[in-house]
Amino acid sequence: MRNLKKGLFALVVILAGISALTILFWQNTAAAPRQRKTAISGSSELLARLIHAEAGAEPYTGQVAVGAVILNRIQNVKFPKTIAGVVYQPHAFESVSNGQINTAPTDSARKAARAALSGWDPSGGALFFYNPAKVTSPTSYIWTRRTIQKIGRHLFAL
Repeated sequence: MRNLKKGLFALVVILAGISALTILFWQNTAAAPRQRKTAISGSSELLARLIHAEAGAEPYTGQVAVGAVILNRIQNVKFPKTIAGVVYQPHAFESVSNGQINTAPTDSARKAARAALSGWDPSGGALFFYNPAKVTSPTSYIWTRRTIQKIGRHLFAL
């Protein structure tokens, strides 16, 4: 009798766990579109802040290209898979290191972020961008990258 009670109790616990997981699955499935929209809007703002900090003085097309570079990195196996992961990757962007990323973006940077998120890529598929006048080290790895585009003061490279 004692083993039967233990077995029944274990069965009830298992069934309760399955029920809870099923409920969580359906709740998350139903909420997924809203979560995705929230994640995209949050990512859009972060992308806009990076664009503003890295390319705020560049022409609009250059701003979109900077945003596109972030999105191109997400698609590349050598980089993190999220906008936040790419933006906050250690030593990837000076504006993160010096705190400029925390500056509110301009309307132009927000518009550029939306354009990049919509698929516009004036960088031509670049994974890197830089202003050659600001690269101080002659041995910087960036000089080894193949330049594919120049927009404003930025070079875009693979």
